[in-house]
Amino acid sequence: MRPARALIDLQALRHNYQLAREVSGAKALAVIKADAYGHGAVHCAQALEAEADGFAVACIEEALELRAAGIQAPVLLLEGFFEADELPLIVEHGFWCVVHSLWQLDAIERANLAQPIQVWLKLDTGMHRVGLHPTDYKIAYQRLQASANVAKIVLMSHFARADELDCTRSEEQLAVFQAARADLSAEISLRNSPSILGWPAVPSDWVRPGLMLYGSTPFEEAQAQASRLQPVMTLESKVISVRELPAGEPVGYGAKFITSKPMRIGVVAMGYADGYPRQAPTGTPVLVAGQRSQLLGRVSMDMLCIDLTDIPQAGLGSSVELWGKNILASEVADKADTIPYQIFCNLKRAPRLYSGS
Repeated sequence: MRPARALIDLQALRHNYQLAREVSGAKALAVIKADAYGHGAVHCAQALEAEADGFAVACIEEALELRAAGIQAPVLLLEGFFEADELPLIVEHGFWCVVHSLWQLDAIERANLAQPIQVWLKLDTGMHRVGLHPTDYKIAYQRLQASANVAKIVLMSHFARADELDCTRSEEQLAVFQAARADLSAEISLRNSPSILGWPAVPSDWVRPGLMLYGSTPFEEAQAQASRLQPVMTLESKVISVRELPAGEPVGYGAKFITSKPMRIGVVAMGYADGYPRQAPTGTPVLVAGQRSQLLGRVSMDMLCIDLTDIPQAGLGSSVELWGKNILASEVADKADTIPYQIFCNLKRAPRLYSGS
């Protein structure tokens, strides 16, 4: 059996959720959209349901998957509904729903619902992706409050640059939010992973931990609270071939790496078809036989090459950690000029094995 696999530590997941609660002092919706960032939404929800205040997903399809698996906790639809005919399903399954556009508000007012729903009213405070304009916000709140189809309203927004700890943009967005929601009586939700960890002064009755749940830092620099996170996913495989090469030999497609001295090269059963980033260059760290080493040459669809020259104990069958508790996903992402979110979400083919349930 091909040795590539992703080990998912559910106890680490619970630790990170508890950290989000501890640091924020707020209720926390565990964000498990995009199949829990590649970690498996159903397994992650099952591991957290006993203690989670609820979950957040992108769309109703993801929410229905959780209900089909028996998850009964509240589930927030972060993009709301895309068509008005989703509203009866939202009612039937007790989903909470973000409203970010006036057409969604109109649809709720016109709908004939069996019971009222909980609405999270989103304000565009400057990210300019989705959310109501500040001039529409108070009126939208009042319309929702007057509607028999609405049971409760939570006020929310989303920070665009909270992962930049020296940037004032989050404070500017907070000021826009506070001005727009003046005199509105409702719980609020502002803090995502970077603002939970790095912006303690931002008020939030509800927080929405996403990346931090999976144990990866959202920051480029060291940060005290982020250092307490525990990686949840370990992507690993094994050396399936060893090559002894003299100086001057090319390795892999395109001859992107040429040996400068006699070298031992290990071939690992892992490639971009598994989700490992193809753009990861020579020098990207790996752990082989318990020792740090590096990627050599271009990543192939099913294989990649690593340096075994100074690791005599490593050879055929040696275990290789591509990222996890020793090689952080953020290190790999940085080398590959991407972000941990993407490399987690790109995971495929490599089977997920769960522990800590």
